[in-house]
Amino acid sequence: QVQLSESGGGLVQAGGSLRLSCAASGRTISVYNMAWFRQAPGKERDFVAGISRSGGPSYYADSVKGRFTISRDNAKNTVYLQMNSLKPEDTAVYYCAAGSGVYTDSLRARFDYWGQGTQVTVSS
Repeated sequence: QVQLSESGGGLVQAGGSLRLSCAASGRTISVYNMAWFRQAPGKERDFVAGISRSGGPSYYADSVKGRFTISRDNAKNTVYLQMNSLKPEDTAVYYCAAGSGVYTDSLRARFDYWGQGTQVTVSS
């Protein structure tokens, strides 16, 4: 079992940046592929970015490619999402997830553990 806790969300103007963190406890995240998802009001929870167990290969949704960067520090048991050039359409609750599949997994069902989420609001 692994427990995930996100932080770093907040209110930012369009064009600004935020860095989200996901701290894990209970088990090392080095055995999991890690990902970020987001859910806007009234919408489905969508994949944002995923990263392999080693922290090498990563995978992004087209909507965030070139603006967001996922990274991980297995020694600190933490995953990050650096978000630059934020747009109002990035407004959502952002969730961290851990799964036993591959880093290109983008379906929610492929992930076993979830955090409680952190709100990101981008004003225009």
